[in-house]
Amino acid sequence: MELDAQDIDAIVAGRHGDPFSVLGLHKIADKWTVRAYVPGADSIEVLDPKTKRRIVTLAPVGDTDGAFEGRATRRKNRFAYHLKITRDGHSWITDDPYRFGPVMGEWDEYLLGEGTHRQLWKVLGAHPCDHEGVSGTHFAVWAPNAARVSVVGDFNTWDGRRTLLRKRGQTGVWEVFVPAIGPAEVYKFEILGADGQLLPQKADPVGFGAEHPPRTGSVVRDITTHQWQDAGWMTKRAAAQRFDQPMSIYEVHLGSWRRVPEDGNRPLSYLEHADQLISYVKDLGFTHIELMPISEFPFDGSWGYQPVGLFAPTIRHGTPGEFRAFIEAAHKTGIGVILDWVPGHFPEDAHGLAKFDGTALYEHADPKEGFHPDWNTMVFNYGRVEVSNYLIANALYWLQEHHIDGLRVDAVASMLYRDYSRKDGEWIPNKDGGRENLEAIAFLQKMNVAAYGEVDGIMTVAEESTAFPGVSAPTDGGGLGFGFKWNMGWMNDTLSYMAEDPINRKYHHSKMTFGLHYAFSENFILPLSHDEVVHGKGSLLDKMPGTGPDKFANLRAYYGFMWGHPGKKLLFMGCEFAQGAEWNHDSSLDWHLLGYDPHKGMQRLVGDLNRLYRDQPALYTQDTKPEGFEWIEETNGEESIFAWVRHGTDGAAPMLVVCNLTPVARTGRRIGVPEQGRWVERLNTNADVYGGDGQGNMGGVDSEQVAASGRAVSICLTLPPLTTLFFELERS
Repeated sequence: MELDAQDIDAIVAGRHGDPFSVLGLHKIADKWTVRAYVPGADSIEVLDPKTKRRIVTLAPVGDTDGAFEGRATRRKNRFAYHLKITRDGHSWITDDPYRFGPVMGEWDEYLLGEGTHRQLWKVLGAHPCDHEGVSGTHFAVWAPNAARVSVVGDFNTWDGRRTLLRKRGQTGVWEVFVPAIGPAEVYKFEILGADGQLLPQKADPVGFGAEHPPRTGSVVRDITTHQWQDAGWMTKRAAAQRFDQPMSIYEVHLGSWRRVPEDGNRPLSYLEHADQLISYVKDLGFTHIELMPISEFPFDGSWGYQPVGLFAPTIRHGTPGEFRAFIEAAHKTGIGVILDWVPGHFPEDAHGLAKFDGTALYEHADPKEGFHPDWNTMVFNYGRVEVSNYLIANALYWLQEHHIDGLRVDAVASMLYRDYSRKDGEWIPNKDGGRENLEAIAFLQKMNVAAYGEVDGIMTVAEESTAFPGVSAPTDGGGLGFGFKWNMGWMNDTLSYMAEDPINRKYHHSKMTFGLHYAFSENFILPLSHDEVVHGKGSLLDKMPGTGPDKFANLRAYYGFMWGHPGKKLLFMGCEFAQGAEWNHDSSLDWHLLGYDPHKGMQRLVGDLNRLYRDQPALYTQDTKPEGFEWIEETNGEESIFAWVRHGTDGAAPMLVVCNLTPVARTGRRIGVPEQGRWVERLNTNADVYGGDGQGNMGGVDSEQVAASGRAVSICLTLPPLTTLFFELERS
């Protein structure tokens, strides 16, 4: 194609939508012609890459700045070449991205066009690679409504006219191979909207790395080199994460678990967490760590819940390779890692997904659907197949590439309902006139089907606060397909009860028992999460009534109630040693409190509760079945006493749990039991090693043929004040 003045003008202006048709190597009138555009260049020579000999000197095109052209009259076949550029007396040799062909294959192009590419991250983003015998990086981005896309960085002086991408048919994807670019290179995409407006430079939606905030560039990372050494865990993971296994989760915000005051109060790195956090969690008997969001995010105060780089582990703690080393260290000690995943919304930051190609691409155009009033964020358009696929691929990316063991999906309730936190007139009904977000429901079902279907042994968890049915039911029966659901109702009711002065608790007795009316309707996790210790709510210890010792006794008894109750367990960091202040994301936990016996005792209690839970099958094997639970005393509000039995399978010894939630000791108190024999006291939250006064039952009691609690057989107990007791029937 002969050079057209309009083409050159568009190239120079940075507005050409198909630069590969103009620049690079072209055969024109049977002669190989090289065209290049380097703003500010005084001269350009075309060199043979091997011999460094000049092939042709390019001539300036008219009076344009930086446009050059020349014909290699002696070359008969397509050839590789380098460019020697001279400006202001300085020369350098570089390769020409416009001489390379496409990288993406036809199958990738087909799946992208269809919006069903489940391994999207292997095609889009920035990938160091060898292409046509040259090392460099392949860049690709989805921007279907863009008039022009370029990649910018130090390698082209952040000039959006220099390295333009090639549009791949009807896929909406643009790509370019940039030679000599490798890991650690900072880049962004510069996009010209369809209306001709130049948009703010954008971070890569599928970038694997990012700059340290407040800088917002993406960073090239090679994620193909890690050699995983966690096969032992991966082969047994499926068995460890079944519904009938113990699961005790330690929720962590990596930025504030522990800091280094002698080094500017910085947070720990991934590698430091691998050394310190994992051993701590293991020693306390937790089975899993749940990380609050670590996908790259611009604002520390969002705690990660407003992500921009969904494919990038935050650089705040290290590189993707170092993050993988953290995961591997957890697995080597038998600890699973759950990632808090945020597909519900994203921030409006100019470098992020909002109006990515000048249009509402990832979000809805109508704010009644596309804007979240609670968080001032954008809502994903789940009905758009490419957006749904982007999010599902992101879920698979964390599970497959980083060996994440589970995803806890944030704010599911906000996704399920179109009128969530909206007033009348501020939302649009679904196609049937209802309030359910049918597209979001379909997305969540597809995500769970893909996750469970494509990655063995993983789990998904829904943070869902409504009575939406079937959250953890299979999708083929109309459920959402999650493995587990947070029991928000249990958390709200029981914390409300525990906050009451014990003298008033008899009037609120049902708050502790109501959860059993629906405890087996879902596969529940009992969550005491970060949300309960922020925004003026105070710490868990601060919620407890009374002063000093009574607060600690209440909290110890509450933890006993929780560990004895059906449902997996989740506890936010710091709660295990009864931190007194509410959580602050900008500072470390108050580790110095472990120098005080009540806090040290609380920590020891949590560790012992975890070990008891893990070692007693009755406490977990029938967690999701009503057969695993039997009330002994459910309605004794006058004394604020609760008693129940947990049953296991295969002849496992039953566990009796008794709670006295008043500050009055009950001596000689008979509790009915389902079987005769000796009931061994396995744990007493009032033990002196936990900070209690040591009252108890001398290690155990024998049953007697005395009727109590509606049973013919009973045991006579001392129920210390504000205490939970665990008894195991001794099997011969």
